[in-house]
Amino acid sequence: MGVRAFGRGMVLLAATVVALGGGTAVASGATGKEPTGPVQPNIIAAAIYSAAQPTIAPPGANDWNCKPSAEHPNPVLLSNGTTANAYENWANLSQRLADEGYCVFAGNFGGSPGAFLQTVGPVAGTAGQLATFGDKILQATGAAKLDVVGHSQGGMNPRYWIKYLGGASKIGKLIGLSPSNYGTNLYGLLTAIQAIPPARDIVGVPCPACNEQSTGSAFLTDLNAGGDTVPGVDYTVIQTRYDDVVTPYTNAFLKPAPNVKNLVLQDVCGLDYTDHLGITYDPIAEREVLNALDPQHAKKPNCVFVPPVIS
Repeated sequence: MGVRAFGRGMVLLAATVVALGGGTAVASGATGKEPTGPVQPNIIAAAIYSAAQPTIAPPGANDWNCKPSAEHPNPVLLSNGTTANAYENWANLSQRLADEGYCVFAGNFGGSPGAFLQTVGPVAGTAGQLATFGDKILQATGAAKLDVVGHSQGGMNPRYWIKYLGGASKIGKLIGLSPSNYGTNLYGLLTAIQAIPPARDIVGVPCPACNEQSTGSAFLTDLNAGGDTVPGVDYTVIQTRYDDVVTPYTNAFLKPAPNVKNLVLQDVCGLDYTDHLGITYDPIAEREVLNALDPQHAKKPNCVFVPPVIS
């Protein structure tokens, strides 16, 4: 999503919040198999499909009768990026994970119940809802731990769960796709907004999470204080040099540590032109997610030309 797309998104976001009011959305109960939508080729197709039914689960996800296999003992929780609902974000990778034998779960958090736009509320609140959902997954599956795959804010906010909400003992792996670990200046636009209190306040009404993801925000300063990782959790960051939302793109990376792997897609496949918006549908990135979840059976990605999503 480029700067122009961000502006259009903010207008739509404000209108949606005004129309639907405040509140939060928590995924449905932990019994049975929830309705799911079809696999989609990209996030634009998924967004169009989910506009009419934004609470639909992504394909392959939310079978509450799923029991993890010995090969994949940890269920996988998919964590959404800012403004994205679960179907929009994961209508491809979720099915690929299920096809590989994983129990996959996804929900909508940090937004008005039933709204198209999700993950916009205060990051700590969204992380708290994610943690509650994670507890439901562990209870339903009987697993000791789960792994989290998150996009953008969804790759960053589980770290709040880990640091403050007991997630360190419940999360085995955290895999971030273009995560906003050190925020973004959005090519200077978000930094400029933060410098103008009225503009910052206007953005903060529909999207507190947007301000909190500004580089150097009080939220991120606190989250990263004392170290940005904890022992016992394996962290993987999968990032693209063409990220046009987390800028500079290196803000996605975590500090070097034995349990941290920072990966640039173009170092794996120089022909991959995926941007921030398209990374969750990118086949190279999807392969690297699978490799991070199961490094003992890692496979080399099939490096082919991957056209960028038009935003």
